[in-house]
Amino acid sequence: MSASVFLGALALAGASPDACQRELVVLGAGQDAGAPQIGNSADIGAALLPSSIAIIDRSSGQRFVFDATPEITQQLAILDAIEPAREGLGLDGVFLTHAHIGHYLGLAYLGREAAGARAVPTYAMPRMADFLRSNGPWSQLAELGNIEIGTLAEGTVTAVNDELAVLPFVVPHRDEYSETVGFLIMTPDKRALYVPDLDSWDEYAETSGQSLEKLVGGVDFAFIDATFWDDNELPGRDMSEIPHPRVTATMDRLQSLPDSERAKVHFIHYNHTNPLRDPGSDESAAVTQRGFNVARRGLRVCLSQAGG
Repeated sequence: MSASVFLGALALAGASPDACQRELVVLGAGQDAGAPQIGNSADIGAALLPSSIAIIDRSSGQRFVFDATPEITQQLAILDAIEPAREGLGLDGVFLTHAHIGHYLGLAYLGREAAGARAVPTYAMPRMADFLRSNGPWSQLAELGNIEIGTLAEGTVTAVNDELAVLPFVVPHRDEYSETVGFLIMTPDKRALYVPDLDSWDEYAETSGQSLEKLVGGVDFAFIDATFWDDNELPGRDMSEIPHPRVTATMDRLQSLPDSERAKVHFIHYNHTNPLRDPGSDESAAVTQRGFNVARRGLRVCLSQAGG
């Protein structure tokens, strides 16, 4: 069992809270609509919040969130239970991957009807930034000063402080309103990868010249798309029309990597139909047996030890 397996909602992998200066927290691991999904009130499976992660930097007193989901209220409460906000919402930056519902609708709760936030730095790629500025209610957030939109550039590092930086990179996906990116999160000690949504790792390699294997090799933790388990998950649907990498295919692709490399992988953004939703499922056990991990809400991994 790797050091970063789920240890409970407030559990820390590999270090005590006092020893960890910069920490990654999984605030949700589900697909955009979470679970139970709308119209499925009889669903008694494990509840899922949409995928989002947070970075806590205790040395600077800052907190950053990656993707603003429709469940941002509950997710900030989870974050507050781990590291209380020092002032107001305690949001020193929101990084957006793309304009699909589970990844940016939570921005609305920063507006006048809810938090009435002031100047929350909101980082987005050019098309995403233009979409926010040009369409309500997002444009109102900017006009009223609830958010301050910062435009990212692919391959350009954004340093949020002296010890924490973020690098966006474009990945192939349905891009109706914005481009889609993954993020490389860098501290002096460790690096984490966050790619909750993409169509194909092969297509990514063709367009970028960078393989999934190389991405995993360059980080300490890789949180990657696990929307569907396999091609049989949605009976009656043409799964080829929903081209996310299947968990089974991703594991097969990476199976020849050393144990230490496979242990970096944490599957995230799983659909309500994905058997990984159930920690007790045979499929969840299979992931562990093959040397990989399933991201669960509340997972905490340390990116910098005290003094780092």
